[in-house]
Amino acid sequence: MTAAFDPELVRKFGKIASQEYRALGINTALSPQIDLSTEPRWSRFGGSFGEHSGLSAELAEAYCDGFQTSEGEKEIEDGWGYDSVNAMVKHWPGGGAVEGGRDAHFPCGKYSVYPGNNFEEHLIPFTEGAFKLKGKTKMASAVMPYYTIIYGQPGGENVGCSYSKYLVQDLLRGTCNYDGVVCTDWSITADEGPLDSMYSGKCWGVEHLSEPERCYKVIMAGVDQFGGLNEKENVLKAYEIGVKEHGEAFMKQRFQDSARRLLKNIFRTGLFENPYLVPEESARLVGCPEYMQEGFEAQLKSVVMLKNRNQVLPLKEKD
Repeated sequence: MTAAFDPELVRKFGKIASQEYRALGINTALSPQIDLSTEPRWSRFGGSFGEHSGLSAELAEAYCDGFQTSEGEKEIEDGWGYDSVNAMVKHWPGGGAVEGGRDAHFPCGKYSVYPGNNFEEHLIPFTEGAFKLKGKTKMASAVMPYYTIIYGQPGGENVGCSYSKYLVQDLLRGTCNYDGVVCTDWSITADEGPLDSMYSGKCWGVEHLSEPERCYKVIMAGVDQFGGLNEKENVLKAYEIGVKEHGEAFMKQRFQDSARRLLKNIFRTGLFENPYLVPEESARLVGCPEYMQEGFEAQLKSVVMLKNRNQVLPLKEKD
């Protein structure tokens, strides 16, 4: 989609994909990945919109707007409705500057560095794209911080992004005035395993803390949801830590703030009124010939020809 240089193509993709998502019972997309890929060795370069901050912002806006906007009888209110899918933009504040191009799923890639001192430019796809939608939903409804430690940047604490009060509470919620859901990347509160595996825990910068203490630090940083954490025990222990430090009224309010954000994303997509699907309608819609053709035409638009040697194009009819 980036190679087509066409935001409206991306917006159309969002509209079609969101209908297929909803037909399959999915109401949140863990996308788009809008990291600026300023480190060409980064293994996730191919999942991004490239290294240009302006283009990435335009495509991020179109992607989120297409996914989140419902129209006509499908709209409930403010652009949200039964065709809407919550877009969870990632990875705040931009993960495309991982040291050496390594992968932050592994301990060897736990640091993000900015040798060109261009940290602020990595924010542009968020601040000028995902948070400034042209449609009525206005901004992406969820954000996922990255695994990495943003080394030596403002805030003064070298911890993974979801643990950083500066990155989540001060910069995202404060400076950027963002009040949507913030969800951690997967398994950040678990211990690192004996092997360098992407499926083990990724508690970068807080390895010395217990799992309940890690959960508490994430909550106090302003995060609402734990990606990949399916057990409640450590979250409840984190609540008790907070009660001891701040009192029960404070912690109850803190949990209610997150509950409000999470429930809002359920209510405005219509799941409270009707969480059910019609299987026959799903089968008719998902992968239908019309949408398959749109996908094929999008791939054609993305082809970039570097040299038209001997006038290969336009193709001539064979005799």
